[in-house]
Amino acid sequence: MSEKFILALDQGTTSSRSIVFDGAGGIVAAASEPFEQIYPRPGWVEHDPEAIWQTQLATARSAMAKAGIGPSHIAAIGITNQRETTVAWDRTTGKPLYNAIVWQCRRTAAVCDELKAEGLSDEVRARTGLVIDAYFSGTKMKWILDNVPAAREKAARGELCFGTIDSWLLYKLTGVHATDYSNASRTMIFNIHALEWDKTILARLGIPHETLPKVMPSSGVMGFSSLLGGEIPVAALCGDQQSALFGQTAFAPYESKNTYGTGCFLLMNTGTAPVESRHGLLTTIAWGLDGKIEYALEGSVFIGGAVIQWLRDELGLIASAAESESVAAQAPDTGGVYLVPAFVGLGAPYWDMHARGIVTGLTRGSNRAHIVRAALESIAFQSCDVMASMEADTNARIPRLRVDGGASANNLLMQRQADLLGIPVVRGQIIETTALGAAFLAGIAVGFWPDQKALAGIWREDRTFLPQIGETERVEEMQKWKEAIKRARL
Repeated sequence: MSEKFILALDQGTTSSRSIVFDGAGGIVAAASEPFEQIYPRPGWVEHDPEAIWQTQLATARSAMAKAGIGPSHIAAIGITNQRETTVAWDRTTGKPLYNAIVWQCRRTAAVCDELKAEGLSDEVRARTGLVIDAYFSGTKMKWILDNVPAAREKAARGELCFGTIDSWLLYKLTGVHATDYSNASRTMIFNIHALEWDKTILARLGIPHETLPKVMPSSGVMGFSSLLGGEIPVAALCGDQQSALFGQTAFAPYESKNTYGTGCFLLMNTGTAPVESRHGLLTTIAWGLDGKIEYALEGSVFIGGAVIQWLRDELGLIASAAESESVAAQAPDTGGVYLVPAFVGLGAPYWDMHARGIVTGLTRGSNRAHIVRAALESIAFQSCDVMASMEADTNARIPRLRVDGGASANNLLMQRQADLLGIPVVRGQIIETTALGAAFLAGIAVGFWPDQKALAGIWREDRTFLPQIGETERVEEMQKWKEAIKRARL
């Protein structure tokens, strides 16, 4: 076999996936393995870094075996990852010092409150593009240094490595301690204008600069790995949401996508100029490519598809995530029920770490279908809140929204999203766009694809959902949702 392929490692919040892509951007083979979610205390979320590594390595080997290919057939590896989740490991042994602290974890909320009380919110936003929140990596690193035995001592001896999941996987694959601009911009300690770790914020959090990875472009050969049977270049690192934006070929300013995964993440490409948000969004780096940095506006919804998992695992209202669509369809609407899934607080545009989930509007006639439908619709409502902020920040009407991620396969959810936004919602043929973006970035780095124009020609539409309700009804529904949000924030 002379044909070459790209291997994308897609390390997510609940599973590790590996996908082999061909030159047409098609999926040749894929493998996925879940791993344990660890909840030591209410509001705390952890992962075992070794479990992440082992499942990622196993799925890479499995995907290659399914495709019937060896390392000589892989032109490059691209890595995309759950962002903000933080790992600390020993530089010499490669062993983690503690469990990975997951992006959903709220353990550093009190530290964030202290930083806000010191009046640092504006300074942090100006330097990093982010709000002060436990979501991001910086305060997680501080927690590890303050609470994990020997962490600060190892740091003082130059033996401690900090990194997000991309750094952890790259280190295990190649021994290189690095990250890319997209992931660095999610740490709350990276200056997105100077393009360097911010010395002022590092000093306030007590994080030694030498523990941090080298920051590199998102596309380019970072190192080589022989762990899959032969030497293969690792040629892309990119945070999952920026990678999905790239996979959707949203290369021009104002092009936008929403990924429906564990959370929901709506990103708009703003080009080479960062746009400061005045409406609760984040300014972030989209990617570093061809010697330039491109930026994005982002709205992060913490609980998206995770609310469907909650219905299944905790309430037993559905047997599988896929069943949510058929159960919700048993009711023509929610019967006045609204579910706000603020299980770990609210993300954009509210940024309320202390909000908690509620269900409102229950009556004696409320049933299983109403609650399941309300949970599904909560994903669409939260995305509408983000879209409204995005349009306000840019003073532009977004003409359509490209969608991807597991929950985008839910036709009822996508139709409700189009209804509530009042614009077409366009789903591509490949909803694994996060992995596709990593493949695209790696492929460009090694000449597998010539340029972004070629990538745009690969993208294919699956279905477009058009709005089916009027403006008056849309406004009324959004107003009721806002009322439910207010109650969740009391």
